[in-house]
Amino acid sequence: MSLKEIVGQRFQAEFGADPASIVRAPGRVNLIGEHTDYNDGFVFPMAIERATFIALRPRADNKVVAISLDMDNRRAFALDDLQRPTETEWIDYLIGVAWSLQERGYDLRGWEGVVSGDVPIGSGLSSSAALELATARAFYEVSGFAWDAAAMALACQAAENEWLGVKCGIMDQMISAAGVADRALLIDCRSLETASAPLPPDTVVVILDTNTRRGLVDSAYNERREQCEAAARHFGVSALRDVAGETFARREQELAPLMRARARHVISENERTLRARDAMNAGDAVTLGQLMIASHISLRDDFAVSSPALDAIVACANAQDSCYGARMTGAGFGGCAVALVKADQVEQFVARVGACYQDATENESIITVTGASRGAETVFP
Repeated sequence: MSLKEIVGQRFQAEFGADPASIVRAPGRVNLIGEHTDYNDGFVFPMAIERATFIALRPRADNKVVAISLDMDNRRAFALDDLQRPTETEWIDYLIGVAWSLQERGYDLRGWEGVVSGDVPIGSGLSSSAALELATARAFYEVSGFAWDAAAMALACQAAENEWLGVKCGIMDQMISAAGVADRALLIDCRSLETASAPLPPDTVVVILDTNTRRGLVDSAYNERREQCEAAARHFGVSALRDVAGETFARREQELAPLMRARARHVISENERTLRARDAMNAGDAVTLGQLMIASHISLRDDFAVSSPALDAIVACANAQDSCYGARMTGAGFGGCAVALVKADQVEQFVARVGACYQDATENESIITVTGASRGAETVFP
């Protein structure tokens, strides 16, 4: 049974009627362009087939009543009495989105619904953005405002930044809002302009979940962000996106070694991401794979956000003749890698990488072949 059917049936059981609407918003995997988004740079994610679904109907009052099938509990809040969290749980993402939309002048109505998703939590596939954008889409269904993908992405990012205290960039929310079926989406994180590109012919994307979860990632993430901001100030620009590779090469010795390494990653990663766009538009899987491999090395050595498990699964993937290239994806320190693989050899790839990773780490991976899905949408009616 699909998640759409599950939330719809559970809604009927809980509320005694069919839902008025069912909405979904996807998780994402980033093909290349990591830790560039909060530096006003370029990212190249795709929305994946795993998603968060909400079956819902409007209420006559200003309350939101939501049942989480994944957390097995029910929570409620009033739109005119939003309470900031002391310890974050799933409902706080809904509250944060409500707060952010109201701050931006949206007139919201209450709703009741059932929430469930299959984006693994803490894996680097952006389960939080999927929940946030599904919530925004639920409010859209009951409140009647116009849907604008970029505006919704910005509102959901603000919920995470300002309500939940996580300094994420715009990539996760933007791809969950604006994903395009069968294509990856190049996002300019300064202008929010997007351009889609197809995967190279006869290739598939494979998500390699190390089955390890990130520890201390928020503090490390905020530290990296501060280091990047300090490097930008040194160059007299608002963000590292504005530092050309030639300028950095000429002046990198002015920076302390740690800050130099952090800046080197961001500046070179932006260049790799734009080259990846060209490779995808040319159908060049070999070049795209080489750029992904170089990205992982940079994330591991210069940005220091990889982990032994990520390095192991990337090495296992890159050792396969069927793999054009693999890299860690997401914030790092655990979670997932992503690989570009020959479509006609994907079953063999999955089996061999799973065995290799288990031999190397004594841990079992979770490997998923995924297509590129649409962004946040209403799937019923």
